Amino acid sequence: MPKIIDHDQRRREIVDVTWELITRGGIEAATMREIAAAAGFANGALKLYFPSKEDIIEATYERALGMMRTYVELDELRGLVALRELCFSAMPIDEDRIAAGRVLLTFWQLSLTNQKLHDKYLEHVREWRGLLHRYLAEGREDGDIVTGTPDEQLVDEIVLLNAGANVMSLVSGEFSTIALQRAHLESFFDRLTRP
Repeated sequence: MPKIIDHDQRRREIVDVTWELITRGGIEAATMREIAAAAGFANGALKLYFPSKEDIIEATYERALGMMRTYVELDELRGLVALRELCFSAMPIDEDRIAAGRVLLTFWQLSLTNQKLHDKYLEHVREWRGLLHRYLAEGREDGDIVTGTPDEQLVDEIVLLNAGANVMSLVSGEFSTIALQRAHLESFFDRLTRP
């Protein structure tokens, strides 16, 4: 009787291995040969589960985004409270989020020369920016956000703060400690509540 293979489980295992290789050694460490060896496959066998390395990287990126989504429960939240939760969930404030940031940084690098990955990233950014705009509008409606700074500028600031924190946590942890990141976010949120 032929062995029944759970293809979804195999794909998850390949993504797990890729995640580990990237977080330990960057994208250079995640060659098809290394991914196959770490997953216990022959090099060509990966193509049964992912057509290309880019597809593996994309699935690994999706895992990073999925992890970030698990850090925050926004179902019942709105306005300023939801905005705070969303912003803190995307910051590299623990080891898991720092690892997710390393994967995201790899994805950003690859998206510069790969239109499919670039479009995937832009889709994520548009979705994220849409949520930020929504929660800012709700916060203003609720009377919790009173700053005169336009929402578009606030959204830009949040996105830049988050992207910068993720990069700096990887390349220069001494200048981007968790305490410093929290202080920057708290300062940002304090400004939202003042005219």
